[in-house]
Amino acid sequence: MENLKLNNGTLIPAIGIGTFLMEPKDAETAVTTALKNGYQLVDTANAYMNEKAVGRGIKNSGLPRDKVYVSTKLWPSVYVSADQSIEDTLKRLDSNYIDLLFLHQPIGDYIGAYKVMERAVKAGKVRSLGLSNFSMEQIKEVIDATEIKPAVVQAEAHPYFPQTELKDYLKQYGTVIMAWYPLGHGDKALQQEQVFTELAAKYGKSTAQIILRWHTQAGNVVIPGSKNEAHIKDNINIFDFTLAEDEIAKVAEVDKNVRYYTASKEALEGYLAFAPDFDKQD
Repeated sequence: MENLKLNNGTLIPAIGIGTFLMEPKDAETAVTTALKNGYQLVDTANAYMNEKAVGRGIKNSGLPRDKVYVSTKLWPSVYVSADQSIEDTLKRLDSNYIDLLFLHQPIGDYIGAYKVMERAVKAGKVRSLGLSNFSMEQIKEVIDATEIKPAVVQAEAHPYFPQTELKDYLKQYGTVIMAWYPLGHGDKALQQEQVFTELAAKYGKSTAQIILRWHTQAGNVVIPGSKNEAHIKDNINIFDFTLAEDEIAKVAEVDKNVRYYTASKEALEGYLAFAPDFDKQD
């Protein structure tokens, strides 16, 4: 496993298991499988409704809590009660601290919620802070209004949309990108680009493994999600080779500046209305 050093001096594993869109039972199994096969990072969220299952998966793995890096996210509808929401998240995860806590979406009182998260860091309940799905302008707004610089920004990033401008901006703060849709939302056209098929043949890897390795060499954290044991094992099997500089340059040529998802104003406003009882999950 490779690790990246964050701007607060802590380390984060370069790859983890993502649990987006996983039912609790599947999330628990995937987390257990991943942790028993070398993973050390698990990503979840209030809105995924599987935090309790993630906590069980960690327990099932047999690993001590300090050997598992846990990231989760506060949903916009709980920003107004962020103090209690952090406590609730800790209970669901069955943990006395969170390694990395994100604000999930840039809507609602995210400045106020971030300040509450800062207090949680000072109280030892949270170790690092992050922003998820925030634009560069919104990230700047948060940074200008608060004390603790975000250690991680979670954003859509893949060879078709490598987030070059955002990464250049974040360098001054030492902030790392955690890529969601790291494989392009399963886009076969991306994985079948000639550069990836050629590199896969050269290194004896799958095209997915080539793309994930490209991410980690670019300094991104990746959180591919899978319920398939073979895929989970394959996704982490990327640290026994290194792409050469000229090969990385060839990957840069497939940049299309095209993303797969952008939240509309209506969607963001709808997130505020989505307020299930996050404690009522399996």
